[in-house]
Amino acid sequence: MATSDGGYLRYFPYEEPYDHQREAMGTIYDALGEGRNVLFEGATGTGKTLASLAPALEHARETNKTVVITTNVHQQMRQFVRDARAITRQERIRAVVFKGKASMCHIDVGYEECQALRDATRDLADAEADLADLERKQRELLEESQSGDGGAADARSAVMDELDEVRSEVEELRTERSTCDHYYRNLTADTDEFYAWLYDDVRTPEDVYGYADREGLCGYELLKEGMDGVDLVVCNYHHLLDPMIREQFFRWLGRDPEDVIAVFDEAHNVEDAARDHARRTLTETTLDQALDELEGSDDPRSEAGINVLRTFRDALETAYSDAFSFGEREGVDEHWYDLSIDNDDARDELTLAFLQDYSGPGFREELERTFALARELDQEYDEAYRNGETATRQECQTLQSVTFVEDWIDESAAQGQYPVVSVRRAEEGGQREAGEIYGRAELYTCIPRSITSGLFEDLHATVLMSATLRPFDVTEDVLGLEDPETLAYGPQFPEERRRTYAVETPPLFASRRDDPAVQDTVATALEDAVRFTPGNTLAFFPSYGEAERYHDRISVAGTTYLDEPATDATDLREAFTADDDAVLCTSLWGTLGEGVSFDGDDARTVVVVGVPYPHLDDRMEAVQAAYDAAFDESGPDGGSTTGSGDDGAGWRYAVEIPTIRKTRQALGRVVRSPEDFGARILLDKRYTEAAGVEMREYAVRGTFPAEERAEMLDVQPEKLKFGLLNFYQDLDAYDGEPPTP
Repeated sequence: MATSDGGYLRYFPYEEPYDHQREAMGTIYDALGEGRNVLFEGATGTGKTLASLAPALEHARETNKTVVITTNVHQQMRQFVRDARAITRQERIRAVVFKGKASMCHIDVGYEECQALRDATRDLADAEADLADLERKQRELLEESQSGDGGAADARSAVMDELDEVRSEVEELRTERSTCDHYYRNLTADTDEFYAWLYDDVRTPEDVYGYADREGLCGYELLKEGMDGVDLVVCNYHHLLDPMIREQFFRWLGRDPEDVIAVFDEAHNVEDAARDHARRTLTETTLDQALDELEGSDDPRSEAGINVLRTFRDALETAYSDAFSFGEREGVDEHWYDLSIDNDDARDELTLAFLQDYSGPGFREELERTFALARELDQEYDEAYRNGETATRQECQTLQSVTFVEDWIDESAAQGQYPVVSVRRAEEGGQREAGEIYGRAELYTCIPRSITSGLFEDLHATVLMSATLRPFDVTEDVLGLEDPETLAYGPQFPEERRRTYAVETPPLFASRRDDPAVQDTVATALEDAVRFTPGNTLAFFPSYGEAERYHDRISVAGTTYLDEPATDATDLREAFTADDDAVLCTSLWGTLGEGVSFDGDDARTVVVVGVPYPHLDDRMEAVQAAYDAAFDESGPDGGSTTGSGDDGAGWRYAVEIPTIRKTRQALGRVVRSPEDFGARILLDKRYTEAAGVEMREYAVRGTFPAEERAEMLDVQPEKLKFGLLNFYQDLDAYDGEPPTP
């Protein structure tokens, strides 16, 4: 613990921190001083954000560093802005909220077009500045020569020659190259007023866009320029997890990685986010476009590219055609559908088909020749766009294809990589004939530490915070953290204002979900939960299908809402929270299970129905196998693992722990403040203490932290309504007479 907390408390914008916040700030401050990473679990109401930001900002100011706080949840971004504004009103800091170009572009062009426009615009502005300097210089020399200075006349003659050249350059840039008017004003107008406005408060990207749009400026480029050396940046995960973006991001900050302190919010999501950023894909359509590109080239190296890429393209088609089982092809729709091509004792089927069908001087040699040609083609496309010869910046499909093919051959058999082939059916209006099936090859990264461990090593330090980070040893292994500081705080609100029930309904194994008797028991318990809740009830299910089943099955007095897949739940949530005595049925793996607050009357009771394990597809099996290989047969600490019928570390790391984390996140949707109250219900026997004796291999209670297990009350289904009645009556929560059991 720090000997004095007077320094970092200046960044705490309220009167006094809670005792646990003060303790956490001291621990984090000391860890940052040692350059150590921190794993910080805190239940709702812990005040994790300020407990992390205050010591981070203090250490950053002492050591000339920048703090970056990042999340993948939009609601948390808004909360960070509110916290940063509160801080800056007490202790002045320069803070920037950063978003990607796509959401801030005033003329809606892609990255390559933007880059070319930016370079051409900068060239024009520089040339115009040179022209203005030369014109000023020639006027001065003219005055001197008119005063009798013979040398000035000779010097002016040379300047006039240069002036003619620069005039021609400016005219050429204005007429023959495309430029961006918004960025041009950035370079030529006085932007001091903008930066004074930007740093006077914490401005959102929407604020910046509005200001820039009114003034005809480019807000995105202004933000990039304004990030240099600031105290705090709020951004999305991809600015740190994507290696390409991260390199640019640090350059915009004007910081080396070792001068950055990163605070990851909702850090239990970093694992999946890192996988998403690591995945590499190549579609059959891109390969076809690359072949068209090469066939249109008269460069002799194009023959090598055509040979090697056509072989890979044909191998891709062979791999997915052979992978179809009887009748499977007919079921393919417009969504990507995975097909198994991996082999336990040999290379994957795509690689085998490629190696078997390839003929030529050697695919390595042909790939190298194709690379050289592709780089030249890409440069030609760039120059054509910059010179105004094309309206858009053409992408080099050959470069994208040859890069992926080489990666596939080199890495598809590497430990932790899973080769995947997917297919889908083309839709109307696309580049392929409607209804045609085409494929995609993908390199899927199973172990995210291949992405995250290098990042954590390069940064000065990180704070990873979440309400569901434990068990810490698993988080350390999966993300590649070395000897982090760990701290955990359970619920901080009055215990008498919450109840957690584990209900001994039949375990909802997939094989028993269609059993009418099981459905009757579960539906009755769910109806009791809704009826005896003085307000709204949230019900989370293992899937959208199960949510729909019970939405249609239960009979309650209030409104029943159904969250459906691939739909925006914003309007649904607003209608539900505006209602009273309603129930909302959704999937635990949807968008409402975390990062969304249901405060006060918005929801009083939350029910998790079943143990919502994810669909165990081939990718999940590959992740399990990779974790088994990487993290010991008996678990990270050499002790036995617990799992639903599986004793391997792979099951525990890849399936059980993420599922219980999602369950704990869902339970945290209610009881969001000290004045709030509510009930949390786990509707499945596997959550009960009795399951640890009667069905030990399937019991999951032991995966919850000890203090959460201690609060769980085991009840029979028919007794749940009495428990809820007594709890809510004690809090005088019913409006009028309570319901009768």
